[in-house]
Amino acid sequence: MNGPLEWIAAIGTMLAAGLIAADRGRRFTGWGFVLFCAVSVTWIVSGLTSDAMPIAAMNTVLLAINAWGVWQYLLSPKNRRVMEKMEAVQPEIEAEVEQELAREA
Repeated sequence: MNGPLEWIAAIGTMLAAGLIAADRGRRFTGWGFVLFCAVSVTWIVSGLTSDAMPIAAMNTVLLAINAWGVWQYLLSPKNRRVMEKMEAVQPEIEAEVEQELAREA
């Protein structure tokens, strides 16, 4: 279990974690979950073809969790509307927070 498939899955997992950890907004995070879904499928295939059932089982569960993340961050009609409304006021709120932090310093 050390072939190109596993390396692709490992690098993709690290990139997806980085996208989510970067906290650059809901859409960015949503695409992190999309990447996590893709690499979960890769890990499942890798686990099944190399007789590593714990990896395949774990990533089957993670695939479901990450698919829920895609729904929450990219596909849910309610959350999309909330996101659109929040994006409209985000620059104003960010400027307000920066002013507050500058006063506290």
